[in-house]
Amino acid sequence: MNLCITGALGHIGSHLIRNLRIPELQTVHLVDNIATQRYPSLFGLPDNVKFVFSEIDIRSDRMQAIVQDSEVLVHLAALTDAETSFDRAAEVEETNVRGIEHVAGLCADHGCALLFPSTTSIYGSQSALVDEDCPGSDLRPQSPYATSKLAGEHVLEGLGTSSGLRYTIFRIGTIFGYSVGMRFHTAVNKFIWQAATDQEITVWRTALTQKRPYCGLQDACNAMNLFVRERVFDNRIYNIVTANLTVGELVEVIREHVPGLTIELVDSPIMNQLSYEASNARSLARGVTYQDDVGSCVVEILRHLQNVHAGVSTTGV
Repeated sequence: MNLCITGALGHIGSHLIRNLRIPELQTVHLVDNIATQRYPSLFGLPDNVKFVFSEIDIRSDRMQAIVQDSEVLVHLAALTDAETSFDRAAEVEETNVRGIEHVAGLCADHGCALLFPSTTSIYGSQSALVDEDCPGSDLRPQSPYATSKLAGEHVLEGLGTSSGLRYTIFRIGTIFGYSVGMRFHTAVNKFIWQAATDQEITVWRTALTQKRPYCGLQDACNAMNLFVRERVFDNRIYNIVTANLTVGELVEVIREHVPGLTIELVDSPIMNQLSYEASNARSLARGVTYQDDVGSCVVEILRHLQNVHAGVSTTGV
């Protein structure tokens, strides 16, 4: 199998390309425009896989030859910071929506299956638990980023009907966990960075007791490996969620290792009163397993940051 991974040097991509579990892999095309300068994601790649790196934009005409040479494409390329997406709405629309339109169109033309990571941030239900079959009224994306992901889902659904595109959509919870290409704008990772550098943890004023879905990085990559390895492209949506937690619960896990941390409540354009949990029952039934836990991931990241804060404890979980 030849595989293409767009956004290959990012938080998820840099971990996935070091943890591919697909025995029949031949060539893996890595596509990234390096807009975020994550060159170190290419250092020390496994030598048992033929990687071919292309520094291009996903909207480039050069994508055609890469897609044509690939059996499966994992589309990780996107602008992903939900909070700052309010100030970059046009750019998010162009990159995330126009990008998936271009890539998915090429996949449909050349018979390449597509795995599209969407986000549980498109949910906005007041219900205690939402699943993939929830009514459209429960899909209320709270940021331009989440809106762009929902638009991407609609693109795939349309091409599946009109052009026979084979795809799978993952609605992934907010990612947490260490990778060489990680950033620190998502909740858990941001809190760990702030705690490790002796800053106050900034929590949106309405968010402390709200539940949200979260996903461990290794769990997300394991799910991707499973679906690609078993060729699960059934034009369905799967929630990929390790746990549903409140922000307060996350903060207390970090406090176990950085006892002196303090919290500052702040305003944010993404702030809302919504609290929801996302069911992972469908993905569990399809064979996905969830083994990550927040405590272990906190410890791992703090170990990598242990020399920047003398008060950090990384003994135990």
